[in-house]
Amino acid sequence: MTRGSITPSPGPSPVIRWGNWFPPEPAMNPSRREFSQTLFGSLVAFGLVETLWRRDLLADGVKPTIAAWLKDLVDMTADLRGKKLTDLEFQKKMEELYKKVDLAELVKLVKLDDVEKNKKLPDNGAGNYGIDFGKIQGLPADLKFGKQIFGCKKDRSIVPHGHANMCTGFIILKGEWHGKHYDRVETHKDHYVIKPTIDQRFKPGELSTISDHKDNVHWFKAVSDAAYIFNVHVIAYDPDVKDVSSRLYLDPDGEKLESGLIKAAKMSSEACHKKYG
Repeated sequence: MTRGSITPSPGPSPVIRWGNWFPPEPAMNPSRREFSQTLFGSLVAFGLVETLWRRDLLADGVKPTIAAWLKDLVDMTADLRGKKLTDLEFQKKMEELYKKVDLAELVKLVKLDDVEKNKKLPDNGAGNYGIDFGKIQGLPADLKFGKQIFGCKKDRSIVPHGHANMCTGFIILKGEWHGKHYDRVETHKDHYVIKPTIDQRFKPGELSTISDHKDNVHWFKAVSDAAYIFNVHVIAYDPDVKDVSSRLYLDPDGEKLESGLIKAAKMSSEACHKKYG
């Protein structure tokens, strides 16, 4: 691309030439959406969209490219593993990032249509389907985070469980879910003490996150005929934590304690899926 040059003209405004490229004549009184789309297309042509995205200079109505969105997720994960971010800071930044994703582009990227056509949802619990981001230009071979799609039939669940040494973010791709979160307040030999934090219906584009210190336990039940969630998880991000990063199954329908707390018995995966799957 040649550098821009300004050529004098008889009119009151100069004509700006960018090599052999000329912007289209603007429509008379374009709408805000038309203007944003035209501007975004021009930025993509000149490779500027990622710079603006990283500096948070894109207008609310203009979504970043999906590759730029994923690159930011990679960088955030590196900062978490490098202890430049705490898990709570990472959780907050992940929520901010998820709110900016172009959901339609994410659905295309993870090939949700293929999953729906070729993968049968289980009669109990959730199906778990892998995603390949290997062909996305600009991303490292090792993303340092895991990614997958969860899918459930109506009234089936991603059963209640917590995690240790893991940060996770969900975004709803399709369908609706009833989602619940809890803080894991105490850990005992045969039970946890948990505190309810979130209880709501989740629709496409809506999200939730967990860390060791906030909303650690989660449980999602499909309330539409079929429902799908995109999941990113960062396992064993803190080498000082010795607990294994596996699922911690529990029963949130336990004894009610003071201050809204619940005594939640520890469960095996089999028992938890039998009751809640």
